[in-house]
Amino acid sequence: MKSLFVQIKCDLTKAFDVAAYIVDNIPESAEIYSTSGTFDLLAKFELDDEQSFGEFVTKTLQKVPGIRDTYSLIAFKFQWSPKRRADPEPRPEKLGGNKS
Repeated sequence: MKSLFVQIKCDLTKAFDVAAYIVDNIPESAEIYSTSGTFDLLAKFELDDEQSFGEFVTKTLQKVPGIRDTYSLIAFKFQWSPKRRADPEPRPEKLGGNKS
């Protein structure tokens, strides 16, 4: 699976209708949020590895009634390890020296 985040600009008064349509009709939808600013919605989609981002956006998402514009962001999953890593350089409190 791979994640795709899309900011969605909707026709006036249609943001909630667009969000409901996406949730009800697009199985790849994982999360959707109403946002402030230039775009009305932020949606996260989980696509199969062989599924094309471009085809999904242009052939599925941009055909949703009420969508005026989209801006896609591809996310790369960060692999976090809870193991503490050594500091690459000493922290100021470990340097000693001037104590003001």
